[in-house]
Order: sequence, then structure tokens, then C-alpha cells
Amino acid sequence: MSRGGRIKDRDEPERRCIVTGEVQPKRGLIRFVTSPDGLIVPDLAEKLPGRGIWVAADRGALDKAVAKGLFSRAARAPVTIPEGLTDLVEAGVAKRLVELVSLTRKSGRAVAGFEKVKGWLAEGRAKVLLQASDGSERGKGKLWTPTGGRWFGCLTASELGLSFGRDHVIHGALAAGGLTDKVILEAGRLTGLRGHDGGNTATGKE
Repeated sequence: MSRGGRIKDRDEPERRCIVTGEVQPKRGLIRFVTSPDGLIVPDLAEKLPGRGIWVAADRGALDKAVAKGLFSRAARAPVTIPEGLTDLVEAGVAKRLVELVSLTRKSGRAVAGFEKVKGWLAEGRAKVLLQASDGSERGKGKLWTPTGGRWFGCLTASELGLSFGRDHVIHGALAAGGLTDKVILEAGRLTGLRGHDGGNTATGKE
């Protein structure tokens, strides 16, 4: 059983968080590497060379890693921490999430707007329900988490709007397949980094 009570996939790679000391699936962690000149660099795509340093995708954990000098300890060498590292990581994950939702929309696997989203939910086409963190609670409460799917409220209306080529979007839905699993991964990380779920009142929210 993994953190949060989910049944762990035995084939899912795990890493140890340098703050909590817990071994958990990579999807709940942020990878960092040390550059040749000793700078700590967030590796959000997990493709940079070098030994990875892993921290839980949680604002408190990242702040503690910086404050307690845990990056230096993990790197076993003096390192330089970019100013506002936690904010940089949050902005980077948010950007990745917006881009992934945009690509999902362009592939025809996403819709926006209350009526279209409600239709997809009613038809069982939606795998993920996205709702703006700053949207009306009353309006958000009229929709529900897809059966067997996920709900996220970590993006603002303007960020969600960017994904759909609009100024603002409150409700969005994604179908299964394509990049949807990657959206779920990044949305989970961003929820941890922002420390809230948008105050969703949707029925059956995970």
C-alpha cells in the first residue's frame, strides 16, 4: 500500500525522499540533479544526466530540504540552491500540466465548458474532471468525479483557459488514453506543491 492508501503497482519504480526518508513511487516525487558547477537543478522530465536527488512533491518538504541543507547532504558536496526553488518547481510543474492538457485537447480527447463536460460525464467518456481552483463552488458542485476516474482542482481558471485556448475555463474533462495518464501524474504533483485541491465539492471526489 502506497502513501495515500492507494494499492501500489509492484512494477512502478520507487525512490527515497531525502526529507521524509520514505520510499515511494516516483510519481509522487520531484527529481533534482546537481549541475557540473554545483547548482541544484529541478529535472521535471526526469531526463537529465547525473545521480537523482528526490523530494516529495510537497511544498513543505521542498522548503525543509532547502532550509535544512538536505540537498548538500544528499549530494555529499556543497551545492548552490536557486533562489525561490519551491516556487520555480511549482511554476514548472504547472507549465507542464497546462501544456499536457493542451496537447490532449488538440488530439480530441478533452472538452471544456459546463454542458460539454456534463455530457461527457453522463456518457461515461470522461476519465478526468478538471475544475478551476478559483471557480464558483456552487457551479463546481453540480458536476461529479468520473466513475473510476480522477478529479483535480489545482489549476486556476486562467491556467486552465490557456490549455483550451481561451481566457478562462472553469470545467474541463479528459478522455482515457493518450496523454491523460501523464496529466494525472503532473496534476497530482501540482496539487501537493500548491497544498490545496481547490475546495472542490463534486460528488465522489477522490
